[in-house]
Amino acid sequence: MSEQTVGSTAVHAEPAERPSTGVRPISWKYPITYAVLAVLGVFFALTTPAGARTNFRLSSGRDFFEIPLVELPSRPAAWILAVALLALAGLAIFQASRRRKTGLWLPLLFGVLFVFAFLVWAGADRGAVIPLVTMLTGALALSVPLIFGAMCGLVGERSGVINIAIEAQLLAGAFLAAVAASVFTSAYMGLVFAPIAGALVGALLVFFSVKYQVNQIIVGVVLNVLIIGLTGYLFSTVLTQNPELWNARQQLPRLPIPGLSQIPVIGPVLFNQTILVYLMYLIVGVLNVFLFRSRWGLRTRAVGEHPKAADTVGIKVNRMRVYNVILAGGIAGLGGAFFTIGQGLAFGKEMSAGAGFIALAAMILGRWHPIGALLAALLFGFSTSLGNTLATIGTPVPSEALLMLPYVITIFAVAGFVGRVRPPAANGTPYVK
Repeated sequence: MSEQTVGSTAVHAEPAERPSTGVRPISWKYPITYAVLAVLGVFFALTTPAGARTNFRLSSGRDFFEIPLVELPSRPAAWILAVALLALAGLAIFQASRRRKTGLWLPLLFGVLFVFAFLVWAGADRGAVIPLVTMLTGALALSVPLIFGAMCGLVGERSGVINIAIEAQLLAGAFLAAVAASVFTSAYMGLVFAPIAGALVGALLVFFSVKYQVNQIIVGVVLNVLIIGLTGYLFSTVLTQNPELWNARQQLPRLPIPGLSQIPVIGPVLFNQTILVYLMYLIVGVLNVFLFRSRWGLRTRAVGEHPKAADTVGIKVNRMRVYNVILAGGIAGLGGAFFTIGQGLAFGKEMSAGAGFIALAAMILGRWHPIGALLAALLFGFSTSLGNTLATIGTPVPSEALLMLPYVITIFAVAGFVGRVRPPAANGTPYVK
């Protein structure tokens, strides 16, 4: 610090800040991860038995044309995939050394190739066929409540309200969907009541966190405990006493889209679903457009980033937060309906099984963006479906290890392994004029 004299007054001049070089620091986190996984791919190739074969089924009986059973020589296929993984890892290292971004295509392609390498190794000489269509269909089904829950958390946190109560909203939606569908003997009536249950939990969340400014995380945890206890009590005292009336199974019918549902591989997975899954497609698409290209989206992001500035231009900050969190609760309630009427199951205690917390991690992993959260939820669903599939064919890897994968990814996501993710600036901060 230097001292200058102006007249008789001593003035302390702060040193000028160093100009920014504009050079982005090198991040080796992802290239190193790719390299480790590529080496694991080489391990798969080295340990694949010579002469072994791996069988894949890529079509179902309702496709336009049937794809014959794909029978691959395991070791050559494993080596081809391992070389491809090494090439992609080398490209990632080269791009990082040049401080260049690789784009989303590289992790997606690397992930697909690595999964195929693992399947080729795991299915070598097992005497079973790996049903890819069934595995992908199961992955989408397991992802549905996670996607709804992630969209719920995204809308709430973009508005500045932390939502730890996604688990409660999913469970409440599952409960009321089962009860309404049973009473009215119509699964579609369950679909009507499910978002009401989620919205009511969302209303409780904003009532305490916005009106009375109670810590939002504490309110969310309390709501989770409340709904788990309340639904468990009603299940034990009401639903089990007269299950024919209150808890009879009702299932949403599948609605195959003519033409599209008969496309091999993707048709049965994406276009032979229930209306609940089609609503999921619609909600993700609408949120992706409206959040960034509409007045509502601009105001939502404003109250989540800088509520004071939003208030100065006439936006009712707390009112906006109340409406958005209740809307988000309705979205989560729809996701909860998948546990019961979406699968044709009766309601059971704590049947959401922690899906709300996985959905919260998917939202963080997706960087508070609808498409990112969608991809993260699909990753969680696929890892679970992969574990279920490989458990049926018998593999060297215990299925329990694969079933742990969503929770391991959750830990890494919350710990910041996905990179520097910044939540909305005013997230969790009550607004007081």
